[in-house]
Amino acid sequence: MVFSLELLWFYIAIFLAISDEIHSRIMWGLFADFYILLAGVIKESVASNIRLWIVHEFMEATFHFIVLSIIFLSLEIGILAAFIHMLIDFFHEISGIELNPLGHRCLHFTIESIFFIIIFALGVPT
Repeated sequence: MVFSLELLWFYIAIFLAISDEIHSRIMWGLFADFYILLAGVIKESVASNIRLWIVHEFMEATFHFIVLSIIFLSLEIGILAAFIHMLIDFFHEISGIELNPLGHRCLHFTIESIFFIIIFALGVPT
């Protein structure tokens, strides 16, 4: 797949949003029972809800890393996309701001877009 460098930030944000939707539909739709059991096992081993949530965010970030690394054939893009996505989720949760699903998606898309615009403006190679 060939992407225009001028719009690469946009494509990354779009595919990250798609990856997030796929993750949600797979985990909470197709594998909901397994996911709930896995959460129980992880909770027993980490012994707190906060740690369980952090493990969940790292697992989700790993999913995004794999998907975006494959789509863009770039480990750097996969790492950066997973990192910024996880960071937004952490700060959004800590802030306590309640958003509907569309508002949450818009928050992610806006911040992820700005992040990658800055990365590419600085000339960081990917």
